Amino acid sequence: MCGIVGYIGQKEAQPILLSGLKRLEYRGYDSAGIVTIDEKSKATLLRAKGKVAELEGKALTHTTKDSVGIGHTRWATHGEPSKRNAHPHHVGDIYLVHNGIIENYQDLKHMLTKHDYIFKSDTDSEVLTALIDFLYKDADSLLEAVSGALKMVVGAYGIALFSVQNPDEIIIARKGSPLIVGVAEGEVFIASDASALVGHTDQVIYLHDGEIGVCTREGIQLYDIETQAVEAEVEKLELDLQAIQKEGFDHFLLKEIYEQPKSLRSTLSGRINLKTNSVKLGGLNMTDDELREVRNIMVIGCGTAFYAGMMAGYFIEQFTDDVAVRSEIASELRYRSFHVPDNTVALIVSQSGETADTLACLQELKRRGVKCLGVVNAVGSTIAREVDGGVYVHVGAEISVASTKAFTSQVAAITMFGLMVAQAKGASSKELNTYIKELDLLPGEIESVLENSTGEIKKLAKKYAKYEHALYVGRDTQYPIALEGALKLKEVSYIQAEGYAAGELKHGPIALIDDRFFEVCYLQDNWLYEKSQSNLIEMNARGAHAIVITDTDKRVAAEAVVRVKTKLELLTPLVFNVASQLLAYYIAIARGNDVDQPRNLAKSVTVE
Repeated sequence: MCGIVGYIGQKEAQPILLSGLKRLEYRGYDSAGIVTIDEKSKATLLRAKGKVAELEGKALTHTTKDSVGIGHTRWATHGEPSKRNAHPHHVGDIYLVHNGIIENYQDLKHMLTKHDYIFKSDTDSEVLTALIDFLYKDADSLLEAVSGALKMVVGAYGIALFSVQNPDEIIIARKGSPLIVGVAEGEVFIASDASALVGHTDQVIYLHDGEIGVCTREGIQLYDIETQAVEAEVEKLELDLQAIQKEGFDHFLLKEIYEQPKSLRSTLSGRINLKTNSVKLGGLNMTDDELREVRNIMVIGCGTAFYAGMMAGYFIEQFTDDVAVRSEIASELRYRSFHVPDNTVALIVSQSGETADTLACLQELKRRGVKCLGVVNAVGSTIAREVDGGVYVHVGAEISVASTKAFTSQVAAITMFGLMVAQAKGASSKELNTYIKELDLLPGEIESVLENSTGEIKKLAKKYAKYEHALYVGRDTQYPIALEGALKLKEVSYIQAEGYAAGELKHGPIALIDDRFFEVCYLQDNWLYEKSQSNLIEMNARGAHAIVITDTDKRVAAEAVVRVKTKLELLTPLVFNVASQLLAYYIAIARGNDVDQPRNLAKSVTVE
């Protein structure tokens, strides 16, 4: 991984490829490259370590009028970030870009070296390139060679390639790694992410696993792995240019934090009814009888999506007596010998809808006959297509690698599913009214935090940016927020931060407290206020540098206090979370970090 672009048409390919790669920068990468080819089969290959800007500099001195090309931004899996490991790879007649991992590349490499292939990089992708070149020598067509190679590989791939023998076609294929094709009059655009297609065309084809496409200026023909023709389904791309621009904000991360009131309203729109105190989610493909039978809800996700499941689980178990909620880390669950109780529904949570570990869990659960519902943002994504039903969260494009607005809406969507289950089981509208009312109030309460607390948090951030370690602690519904808050801080500031249940402090973590650490404590004015206050006092006794985020007017003994005024009682943690997001953002800015593209991270993790 991480990003693929391609073009074949009448226009100059270089500017289109470079523009597409710039659009994909948010996904995270460490090197980039493009290759174009003219009608005389002369190829121009440019590769560079680092940002696309480095590649653009090379293109200024190596401009071409070529109208066919492919490009790539790489997030290192095999081999260090370097020019020689950057894509596109070139072996013999073949130029190729690849997302994913070829697991049996060592065996294939050993076989190919016996046929006099010499490898210049450390990558599995170069081995795939060589394998296609090897098979192409005896094949009737490049399509046949690609099909043969893909039958031999084990692993995941999204690929785009061409041969110097036929400069008028690009071959693409996917298995477990997304590819989208944009079609227009006399031209075809290829991308691993829809953002690279915006402004070129709104007519797109999403490749399915096991499909191979032959792209020419006339369009695209799809085939299965056996090279039997299959029909392509053209859909309209629901994404506009405004959604992938900063619109006056310094960074996408800050923009997306501030977009949460709007994105959350989109998630809730048409789904909650204050007059009837009810929730209605279209697209679940479940009857009331089926909802009534639900006894267990598994929420599957990675990182922020996992914490969103934990957060919503606390809420759901408060308003349903006979439903157990368990949140599972997808990368762990997929390899466990786990048991699925009867009457289980699995919620598959992924912003991108392409997360490899989460997708693997979906496929295993479906194999076991479990009803799987998606909680996804990206329309047309693999998870959205493979689930039995689900909920789009409708937050719009999330460009910054660190997820913010998706988390808030994922929690809301999962909570609404829990409310629908409770309704079906006969829970009175009065019992559910508080949650439904607070969901309706939540966007406005987040707006209030953004308006009233940002300046104070920005000042605090400058003071605490000097630390290299942090502890985040909270009780009950604040515990998932402590985990998510710590994750945000470590992602963008590179401060080593850990989240803990506040009651667990005395069981080990309190030993860490010294002048190298600061602490973030969530202190909600509810039935656990005194318990949480006791934990704060215990930390203070050991010299804590505590920042308390609280909704209380009571006196709080802490080094810094951020008082968040809110009308909420039950959903208060989601308001506190916005304060945490702002703190992480401004600390990272104070440390001079690239907050939209943190080091070593990728937006859509399509490999293990």
